[in-house]
Amino acid sequence: MKKRKRENYLDFVPVINPRNTWDEKKSIVTIHMVNRGFAHTIAQKLFRSPRVSHIALDQYGSFLWKKIDGVRTVGDLANEMKAQFGDKAEPLYDRLIHYMKILHNNRFILYQGKDKIKS
Repeated sequence: MKKRKRENYLDFVPVINPRNTWDEKKSIVTIHMVNRGFAHTIAQKLFRSPRVSHIALDQYGSFLWKKIDGVRTVGDLANEMKAQFGDKAEPLYDRLIHYMKILHNNRFILYQGKDKIKS
């Protein structure tokens, strides 16, 4: 049986997905996600759902979002969170990895070498 190579999540390098835009007001980041696809088009016409969703991040998420540059690893981001927020960020690694998985599952971020990055 062939063993699968286990990857360390802290070594992943996140990149902001170029398909979404974002802005910052009073140090809070808001991501503007265009709802694409057939199902979204039907929902927009039948239920008047918005074409663009605006997702406001909290102070921790906004801090992380502004630090994602395509160079820093998840481990580097964890160190910066620890330096900025100290004990308020604990349990740091569990929360950070869960948060990064949510961002990735919603296609707000991609991982270099793992996902195809399109503009």
